[in-house]
Amino acid sequence: MLSSKFEPNDDILDFVIKKANGLKGLVDTSLENIPNQCIQPKEQRLKKSQIDNQESIPTIDLSNFDDTSVEKSIQEAASKWGFFQIINHGIPIEVLDDLKEAGHKFFELPAEEKVKYNKESYSAGESVLMFWSAIGEKDEKVLEWRDGIRHGCNPQNDSNLWPPQTRNQVLEYQKWATPLAKKLLEVLLKGLNVNEIDESLEPLLMGTMAININYYPPCPNPSITIGFRRHCDMSCITLLLQDDTGGLYVQGTKGDNWIHVNPIKGALAVTIGNSLQIMSNDRYKSIEHCVAVDSSRARISLPLFVNPSPHSIIGPFPQMLKDGEKPVYKHILFSDYWDHYFSKRPSGKASLDFAKI
Repeated sequence: MLSSKFEPNDDILDFVIKKANGLKGLVDTSLENIPNQCIQPKEQRLKKSQIDNQESIPTIDLSNFDDTSVEKSIQEAASKWGFFQIINHGIPIEVLDDLKEAGHKFFELPAEEKVKYNKESYSAGESVLMFWSAIGEKDEKVLEWRDGIRHGCNPQNDSNLWPPQTRNQVLEYQKWATPLAKKLLEVLLKGLNVNEIDESLEPLLMGTMAININYYPPCPNPSITIGFRRHCDMSCITLLLQDDTGGLYVQGTKGDNWIHVNPIKGALAVTIGNSLQIMSNDRYKSIEHCVAVDSSRARISLPLFVNPSPHSIIGPFPQMLKDGEKPVYKHILFSDYWDHYFSKRPSGKASLDFAKI
């Protein structure tokens, strides 16, 4: 039986990660003070003075998905923001609600159940993996305030290895979300004068997929922690389902200002990832985003990452360069980029430097 009692002198990384108690297990010990290894450096915290209530993220109605005005709205949002929300996307609301409920059920399990899905290393090929994010050098690692589990959604992954609490719900969501992701990518590529996603492009754009469930427990002092540091996704696109707690922020257009992504019932958020920014030679932009935590409510979010295959070579599409435009990025092996991203955990958009000429 794993110990779920945390003493002041205990190693927090051992308690949270190795014993799979997670941040939730820490909170369940009636935690009153934030452990030092959860206190974020000041530059990583989200200050109230940085929150901009004047700007807002576009919301696009997909009821008439094939309408040219809808396609143009998607392409413009990808160019200006790198982020937008979509409504009337065709995924039934009960599929989304069931998925969020499944996430809560899993993270409410005792540690001795959750530890079955704990692994030491983060591998793109894992069928299932619990994970935490501790950033920094060996003796200075700082935990982000979230627990997570990743479901690899690829032919080589065995869904029978997934937790029974989430298996059916993740598979059902994947069934609905995959064609939606493909349609969004087709619209985005159309804006780049790239043909439809054929057999040659599919591994490049949709070679691997994963569905994460992120659980952000209530935090006694949210102002000195962060659920997810500012970062960009490395995907082509990410579809994000969030609950109604709030806390997701994206970088505004005025510098270091941050815009709250207000939860909309039944909506999905779409994030342009670094891989598509590279392929578009900066026509489309990935966006920095971060997650603040709440003092009284747990938050659930579920990103579906649509990535190139590990063996894909990513770089600017030839269509971007045909009129003499100079490439901003070199061609790189996606698995090399993956390894760099997860070994260095660069802040914000710094991870793009790996691919720049």
